[in-house]
Amino acid sequence: MRPDLFVAPDYYNLDELLTDEHKLVRDAARKWVKREVSPIIEDYAQKAKFPEQLIKGLSEIGAFGPYIPLEYGGAGLDQISYGLIMQEIERGDSGIRSTASVQSSLVMYPIWKYGNEAQRKKYLPKLANGEWMGCFGLTEPDHGSNPSGMVTNFKDKGDHYLLNGAKMWISNAPFAQIAIVWAKDENDRVHGLIVERGMAGFTTPETHNKWSLRASATGELIFDNVKVPKENILPNKSGLGAPLGCLDSARYGIAWGAIGAAMDCYDTALRYSQERMQFGKPIGQFQLQQKKLAEMITEITKAQLLTWRLGVLKNDNKATSAQISMAKRNNVDMAINIAREARQILGGMGISGEYAIMRHAMNLESVITYEGTHDIHLLITGLDITGFNAFK
Repeated sequence: MRPDLFVAPDYYNLDELLTDEHKLVRDAARKWVKREVSPIIEDYAQKAKFPEQLIKGLSEIGAFGPYIPLEYGGAGLDQISYGLIMQEIERGDSGIRSTASVQSSLVMYPIWKYGNEAQRKKYLPKLANGEWMGCFGLTEPDHGSNPSGMVTNFKDKGDHYLLNGAKMWISNAPFAQIAIVWAKDENDRVHGLIVERGMAGFTTPETHNKWSLRASATGELIFDNVKVPKENILPNKSGLGAPLGCLDSARYGIAWGAIGAAMDCYDTALRYSQERMQFGKPIGQFQLQQKKLAEMITEITKAQLLTWRLGVLKNDNKATSAQISMAKRNNVDMAINIAREARQILGGMGISGEYAIMRHAMNLESVITYEGTHDIHLLITGLDITGFNAFK
């Protein structure tokens, strides 16, 4: 593994828009990634194994519930700080960022927003410090982009609920202590249930043979007549809007995270172009390589501006779901294209595990699909600007 020499590009002096706290939070995450993630991540990706020893460090840099209030164990930070942490973690690896995103936006967020005080006090502190890890069960084998078609369901049995069904493509599932599971009641209304490991009939088989997010643990959630205590239902919001609200928070984090992956690919390609000699001069002196690099920094800068503005709106509670969809779609598309171009600049070395580019490219193939596919986010924007629903 080469030493981590990453230098973050800031072509438009965006640091001037950040507070001192933002920069302290970001720099702490950046140093942690350089020290703890970069030296080991290629090996773990090659072995398709999640480095569980990173959980403690993720907690220490505030990656678990950074915007959750201090009283529940969170860091009490704003939304831009959350985004910057996700950016730095994904600069290291999308799979590690996925672990943090799920914990924060898909597990802690719904308990905080939709749960009651007893649930917040029971679960959030242990999730914030990494003692417990969680996962989020929405996607099903036959229902991905159409979550309203879910068949996972629960029935009221008097003193408990009886849960049946299955979820798949679930990050953190193999080792999570709890799962936030979305299921339909007997009236076809969607509710969130907190399902704990150890409940009879609840299993989490791991998903193998992935070419993407190889350093992230992915699995299924199987519910075979699982008895869920009634106090484990999230009482303060039901309907499909509840899980979609969680996805808004996660997509926002992804929009920032993808910039991190793009910056790492750009920084690697730029440095390589200055060192690699061909035809008697550095390849960065050739016009076509300069074209690639100039377009990369332009797209990164545009994404940085888009996401910073979204963070301001998020802090003011003004960001819409459609605005978040636009940023997620744009930034992941930007990142995957930069990964591909950076790979070309490195030539054959671009596919080597000696560099991070091919790992980023493979990871981004998942990121561009999960939590709303590239096409679905386009149609969300289309609906927002035309008023016509292309989903029906």
